[in-house]
Amino acid sequence: MNIPEELKYTKDHEWVKIEGDVAIVGITDFAQSELGDIVYVEVDTLDETLDKDEVFGTVEAVKTVSDLFLPLSGEIVEFNEGLEDEPENVNTAPYENGWIIKIKISNPAEVEGLLDAAAYKELIGA
Repeated sequence: MNIPEELKYTKDHEWVKIEGDVAIVGITDFAQSELGDIVYVEVDTLDETLDKDEVFGTVEAVKTVSDLFLPLSGEIVEFNEGLEDEPENVNTAPYENGWIIKIKISNPAEVEGLLDAAAYKELIGA
């Protein structure tokens, strides 16, 4: 199970990479392995400002559809358009080409509420 130490995590199995006032968000290696083959990623909230824990999109696997929850409040400023043609990148490279959105963070204090790698490992029993 790949759980990079430098990232932050949520209880909803999303990873967050902070770069200044922008957060890059995707789903974890654990989440993609539980979902199975990803066939479609939908984000219809581009350019919208949402609160932490609001649904910003969905990931569709062969057997299920799962909501994606915003880990931090802010404006969704970018969607990984590469996922439109290659949604399988979420499976094969969840922390690289499989990122889903970028958020302009509106409340930096919320970062403190995210899990570190050790806490996420404990959450999933790794």
